[in-house]
Amino acid sequence: MATSKIKKGDTVKVITGRNKGKEGKVTSVDPKNHRIVVEGVNKVTKHQKPSQAHPEGGLVEQEAPLDVSNVMLVADGKTTRVGFKIEDGKKVRFAKKTGKVID
Repeated sequence: MATSKIKKGDTVKVITGRNKGKEGKVTSVDPKNHRIVVEGVNKVTKHQKPSQAHPEGGLVEQEAPLDVSNVMLVADGKTTRVGFKIEDGKKVRFAKKTGKVID
């Protein structure tokens, strides 16, 4: 399986859709379906039935998944594409704009 270009904890910017321009931190990644959840972006209202965990139920606002192609990684305050290279025998991600290693 290919290595994901976006990982949990990365800061990303939405480049298309109704949330275009918003930035946030990636909270979860689903590499199989190419979906990510970004903190504070793509908020949806969900009807929740009362339960022991949430006895009041009602309307709950939460983040919905976005397609990974709709976001770009933010490195040093600028959006950038992500590349891979081998350094010291390890595969690392790097920012294509600056050439800096991300992790």
